Amino acid sequence: MLSRTRWRGFLIPRALSIRRFHVKPHFNELAPNTYVQEEPKPEDEIIIAMSSGVDSSVSAAMYASKYRNVRGIYMANWTQTAKCIEADWKDVQKICQHIGIPCERVNFEKEYWNQVFEPMISMYSKGLTPNPDTGCNKYVKFGKMIEYLTNKFQNTKANWWLVTGHYSRIMKHRETGEYHLLRGYYGNKDQSFYLSNIPKKALSKVLLPIGHMIKPDVRKLAKDFQLHIAEKPDSDGLCFVGQETSSFREFLNEYIEPNPGNIITEDGKIWGQHKGLWHATIGQKLGISLPQGNPEYKGVWFISEKRFETNELVIVKGRDNPKLYQNGLSVSDWEWIIENPSQFSNSKELTLQYRSLQEPDQVFEFNQDKDEVKIKIKDKARAMAPGQNVVLYHGNTVLGSGVLKSTWNY
Repeated sequence: MLSRTRWRGFLIPRALSIRRFHVKPHFNELAPNTYVQEEPKPEDEIIIAMSSGVDSSVSAAMYASKYRNVRGIYMANWTQTAKCIEADWKDVQKICQHIGIPCERVNFEKEYWNQVFEPMISMYSKGLTPNPDTGCNKYVKFGKMIEYLTNKFQNTKANWWLVTGHYSRIMKHRETGEYHLLRGYYGNKDQSFYLSNIPKKALSKVLLPIGHMIKPDVRKLAKDFQLHIAEKPDSDGLCFVGQETSSFREFLNEYIEPNPGNIITEDGKIWGQHKGLWHATIGQKLGISLPQGNPEYKGVWFISEKRFETNELVIVKGRDNPKLYQNGLSVSDWEWIIENPSQFSNSKELTLQYRSLQEPDQVFEFNQDKDEVKIKIKDKARAMAPGQNVVLYHGNTVLGSGVLKSTWNY
């Protein structure tokens, strides 16, 4: 067991020099009079959602060093025979043993399959570009998990918290008492985009300590806590598929029937065949050659449109071709993650993202009709693809999100 000393709210290894230890929460840019970070009481139950990665493992070590009722929980959301699932579970067990907390394994495979995987396959088969991470967070990690913990502690008087290692923040608004989802302090790893549609009721039960830190400091803490996964690379993608785009498409081939169609230019000429609209992404460079001896066709070509009715891919010349840029969006399945959206009605501070970690686009106009919205942005944006997640922000605060239905120019 590590010898530890208390510092800035958490216990850290005693051997570490305070003078060179600069890991600390960051609140300054949020204005301390606006938000407060909730903290558990000594008797509260604290459950750490552990993936075996550095971020969730450091979260577990930090809370285990300060609180007595801490436990880890590992979600197996895919087949129980997947090698990556078993390897991650072994790492989680080793980490929990090292920091001295119990851990359990739960199986949410059914929920993942029905509410995340099958809808993803359906969207890809229609030529859309879904983001399964947002669905997993909504229905499984902060949906089924919250339901599981609510039932687990319903007959006890103990208050409980779910802790995850996401680079985002959930904080209490001092004036309204509402819980808001905010960008992570470390912009390079901000994950608020992926958390934008988690259930509102989950916000008051979730703690995101890593959201106040930067990745290099988290890595440093992992070493200081002597975690064996301190150098483990960050995960990217579904472990049972692989992280290469080609591997993912090969994986999808097992679930989606081929549906070949024509690749055409805007003049209607056919230049090749695609295997299915889901094999291509708006804005993607085309993998076939056009006659380079003809000035009209010489250059690099990109996918500008998917025509679902005729099963055609339309291509245009040049990465910055105007056909790849639009400034109007129609968004369906819109959901607010805050109680009173009108409090953030100042459009000058509204921005949106249709990809994680992109430079936010300033919103010029926002109109809602039931669960569908129409948004105009100030400048034209490149390669917005139907099916993508669209997230609305007011400064650092996530307001709501939906699914991109179509784009246009105003």
